[in-house]
Amino acid sequence: MTLNIYNTLTRRREPFETLEEGRVRMYVCGPTVYADAHIGHAMSAIVFDMIRRYLEFAGYEVTYVTNFTDVDDKIIIRAQETGQDPFEMAQYFTDKYLTHLSDLNIKPADTYPRVTSEITNIIRVIEDLGEADYAYSVDGSVYFRVDRDDDYGKLSRRRQEDAIAGTRVAGEEGKENEADFALWKGAKQGEPSWESPWGPGRPGWHIECSVMCLHHLGEMIDIHGGGNDLIFPHHENEIAQSESLTGKPFARYWVHNGMLQLSGEKMSKSIGNLVTIDSFLRRYSADALRVLIFSGHYRKPVSYSDESIEAAVRSTARLRGGLRPPTGNVAVGEEASSLREVTESARGGFCQAMDDDFNTSAALSHLFELVRAINSARAAGISGPFFQAAQDTLRELAGVLGLSLTEPGGPEGDVLAAKPFIDLLVSVRTAMREQKQWAMADMVRDGLAAHSVQLEDTPNGTTWRIEDAR
Repeated sequence: MTLNIYNTLTRRREPFETLEEGRVRMYVCGPTVYADAHIGHAMSAIVFDMIRRYLEFAGYEVTYVTNFTDVDDKIIIRAQETGQDPFEMAQYFTDKYLTHLSDLNIKPADTYPRVTSEITNIIRVIEDLGEADYAYSVDGSVYFRVDRDDDYGKLSRRRQEDAIAGTRVAGEEGKENEADFALWKGAKQGEPSWESPWGPGRPGWHIECSVMCLHHLGEMIDIHGGGNDLIFPHHENEIAQSESLTGKPFARYWVHNGMLQLSGEKMSKSIGNLVTIDSFLRRYSADALRVLIFSGHYRKPVSYSDESIEAAVRSTARLRGGLRPPTGNVAVGEEASSLREVTESARGGFCQAMDDDFNTSAALSHLFELVRAINSARAAGISGPFFQAAQDTLRELAGVLGLSLTEPGGPEGDVLAAKPFIDLLVSVRTAMREQKQWAMADMVRDGLAAHSVQLEDTPNGTTWRIEDAR
């Protein structure tokens, strides 16, 4: 089956055809580094890590670039509020994010460009846009003429009048059109700035990614990725700038991941509705987060809750269970042949699912099928080359999804070890309640609570969860 990818630009799945045979140029928008990253950022990084890994598994040579926005309004405001140097603060959160990427088993990018290292290139591109009459200056700032781009809105499917609300910024007087967006922002008192032909200032958000992509990957790329919250205005404006400059299609495939939701809302630093990567990894493994994300489709929202992450923890443990060593010494026979057939089927089914716009939930189902076959073979005493091949296949295909399948440490490992005993105590307490031994039942409940195990009695029985003791 040919790999098919959903292209946001065309709103349909398309066969994947690269600009250069066997090679993929891929750019993914990275974070603005002004606070601790949350697992919503991790979701985007994990999704595109999966896509990269599968492309490499399929034989492509992938050049992967993702950026850091290290000068921005949010960084400046946060630095002013905390009394920090904005560059030092951005460097701190950049370094911390890179550590998180490693902790999450995300492959390093080939290049991590930063805005502050690209100022000369940014100024040159803005000058070129001005010479082509796509940009104009007003009081030290430079704006892109949206009216000059006949295709503006083709990614987001917004009309220009609908786009104005998304680009209006207070204090941008003198623009020819309210929809015009800033390429260069004139300096303000107390803000970082660089010298330019229009006076001191700093880049606008959208031009940064256009220039970094142009510098490190060229005028045309195969895949441009990011969260679906970037479709407008960021990616729309990237297309306008880049294609007006080069006269060539910017990216062949625009790929966007859905949002990670907490309590039904997008996780966001600006509203404080988030779980930081730090706090998540103190309790759970990177594998658990990947299984949670890949249990759905990358383009759809993912709901984060105690129940959903605990289900992901259990699913991850099931996958790891397929790697337990054999207990017998039977190498051939009906069970061994059956295991070989399931192994081959799982590989084929996995690849077919991934070729269908990276359908990770279907791909995972084939891994679980393989795990069941491995466990059945182990129970039948199977070992030898077929058993080893099945486990090697499980490791290989799980690795395509970035799953390490190593035993977790910390709280997740503790919970998995304690689960049978907690379940037993809950059952004993239920029996006590049925016998109206209330004092003893309360003793069990209070004892579990002292160890951060919270019980909830419902009409359908008692459930439990681990609460963070900090």
